[in-house]
Amino acid sequence: MSKIKVMSENMANMIAAGEVIEKCASIVKELVENAIDAGATNIKVNLNDGGIKLINVIDNGIGMDKEDALLAFSRHATSKIYKEDDLFFIETLGFRGEALASIASVAEVKLETCNNDIGTFVHLKGGEVLACSAADARIGSSFTITNLFYNTPARLKYLKSETTELNNCIQFIERLALSRPDIAFSLTNNDKLIVKTSGSNNLLKTIHEIYGLNVSSNMLEIKALSDDFEIKGYIAKPSILKKNRNHMHTIVNGRIVRNSDLNRAINEAYNTYKHEGFYPVVVINILVDPTLVDVNIHPTKQDIKMSKINDLCDLIYRTIKDALYQNLLIPNAIYEPEKNEIKTNFEELYALEDVKPEENKEQISLDFDTPIEKKEKNIEFKGLKLEPVGQVHRTYIIAEDAENMYILDQHAAHERINYEMITKKFADTKVMVTDLLIPLTFELSASDYRTFMSRKDVLEGLGFKIEDYGLNTIAFKGHPTWLKDGLQEESIKTIVDLVIASDKKFDKAKFLDNMAKMVSCKMSVKANEDLSFTEMEHLLNDLVKCDNPYNCCHGRPSIMKYSTYELEKMFRRVM
Repeated sequence: MSKIKVMSENMANMIAAGEVIEKCASIVKELVENAIDAGATNIKVNLNDGGIKLINVIDNGIGMDKEDALLAFSRHATSKIYKEDDLFFIETLGFRGEALASIASVAEVKLETCNNDIGTFVHLKGGEVLACSAADARIGSSFTITNLFYNTPARLKYLKSETTELNNCIQFIERLALSRPDIAFSLTNNDKLIVKTSGSNNLLKTIHEIYGLNVSSNMLEIKALSDDFEIKGYIAKPSILKKNRNHMHTIVNGRIVRNSDLNRAINEAYNTYKHEGFYPVVVINILVDPTLVDVNIHPTKQDIKMSKINDLCDLIYRTIKDALYQNLLIPNAIYEPEKNEIKTNFEELYALEDVKPEENKEQISLDFDTPIEKKEKNIEFKGLKLEPVGQVHRTYIIAEDAENMYILDQHAAHERINYEMITKKFADTKVMVTDLLIPLTFELSASDYRTFMSRKDVLEGLGFKIEDYGLNTIAFKGHPTWLKDGLQEESIKTIVDLVIASDKKFDKAKFLDNMAKMVSCKMSVKANEDLSFTEMEHLLNDLVKCDNPYNCCHGRPSIMKYSTYELEKMFRRVM
């Protein structure tokens, strides 16, 4: 007797559900994406207990007739693709035909839908149809999911807490709203409104509705075009950073995606503008020929593979880098929005009004219908003449110009100056070298010696004179002139350690950047160090000539600004 049997349709659906339905947010994702594919412009998500008790998704899409309403719960039933070639031109969010069958196999589902004058009601539990009848005619569809994982208690046990499940749903709706600013979204939990967007088709306004005024008023618009890709969106100034990558939103042809290469390109573009472990807020829309994208590698369709990914990463990196360079990034030391700038009522929030500034009064207001203009350019900052006023705690320099007061971290500022000087020296074709009267020798372990010798050509290209000096020993007999007098031995020892400690897959560009950071830090004036007015003046003049004068090479701010109005407000000269 044959041991191999064809499993039942419901068993196959329950197995598929293990891939498609991982948590409450998975159900929300599938239902909301189906609503978008159905042409909905208004989507409401209502949850009870974070979705554990109930998930209800209501849309105003095209809906379904009775035949399609029943067929939609069959496995591999889809209206998105019809032939094999369609897989190469996928422009919808869903296409596999697995989601509704998977959801119905592990939960109780009630569907009310209509695409003409007659509505349809379908009730399923565990994949079985319990009822199918006529219903009230209404535009679109309404899915209600209850008793999630009632027949798979092992899966039910691994649902997270209400807070965690709710947070997952919120994050998904926020990301989806940013990918589709033309659709109005709302999310409630236990009848409490949590997320609401207006569907204005204005991305900056949607960013404001999701993140609030502090983020939306600090966004920079980006646009770029190549032979294969078009990118557009908004990136936050480095003063707006988060502790995780969840706020880096990449959207390919309207689909929210996860791609480590794209995230790396974004993060590297912010290199030297931020601390390690902090990440920017970005919303980047990527338009590309669908034939260059494969979204059919995982049931969630969020992991993708893309042809010419290196070209795209380079385009994103250069575009973000240019946007950061072209804008004035000195953060205000005080951020305190006016009371009439913040609206608590949703309807008022969407109609955010511009506030007419009083004389000598700086306020933040956003006109979402007008593209952001790059009014403050880096070149303007470089043209400033900052006059030193004094030093505080032997660590901070106070400076001024005609309109503002500035506070500079002397170490961070000097570190930035040295970092840019060193990186420019790396690019020089003519290398100036200083010979050492007494060679510096370093005795290494056999493994460290082999590692160093395999990479020493990188240092020799920069002007270091290195020779083999016996058993597992190296000698430095010269160094480039940019190494600071008195710190040669300490700097070279640090460089040797860095060469040895670098990853097995040696990345020359990453090594040189880390080397420039480490050496510039050691060469810079320290905190608790007295500076004369002449030294402060030289430091200020050198800083304003830097490509990025706003941060040290490790991302800490080097300069903060107090406007005249902010100072006068602190002392109640203005009210």
